[in-house]
Amino acid sequence: MKIVTDVQEVHAGRKPLLRAYVGIFLWFTGRAIQAAARVDKQVRKEFDNLPDDFAFSLGCLPQGPWMIIGKEKGAVKYLGGDSRGRHLHVRLAIKHVDAAFLILSFQESTALATARNRLIVDGELPYALAVIRILDIVEVYLLPKLIARLAVKRYPSWWSLGRKLGGRIGVYTRTLLGI
Repeated sequence: MKIVTDVQEVHAGRKPLLRAYVGIFLWFTGRAIQAAARVDKQVRKEFDNLPDDFAFSLGCLPQGPWMIIGKEKGAVKYLGGDSRGRHLHVRLAIKHVDAAFLILSFQESTALATARNRLIVDGELPYALAVIRILDIVEVYLLPKLIARLAVKRYPSWWSLGRKLGGRIGVYTRTLLGI
């Protein structure tokens, strides 16, 4: 019997274009969540029901990119992508960049991704569900109706036209200006 001693380790590719797309998407969405917390009453109410020092992250395993959102003194802030030194109440991790691309390019809904075991939730369930509700509202503001229907479980057809248009303008303006 011959023992093989010269084994070469093979690493998966880094997929820089997929990682760049996921990173840009998370950056923009993080800023949009901060903006929506100021514009939308329902998002503000969800954050008001969370602890004062609440923080959550959404990102891709194993090495990111990540988005961290925190609530500091009642204000919701996008905190970048580095969670070192922060206590996170909820961590939503997508298992790999390919799955992140499927979810974040709206080829697969969050519910379907969870059913297919592509998403890991670490933290208390009520907090995680609040985060998912916030993400759904922000996606409705950011995306055209045709795409938003693919991204969220139920598209809010009961929203008034004023809420949709006014909220969308407010979220986009605040996101792009960073206010």
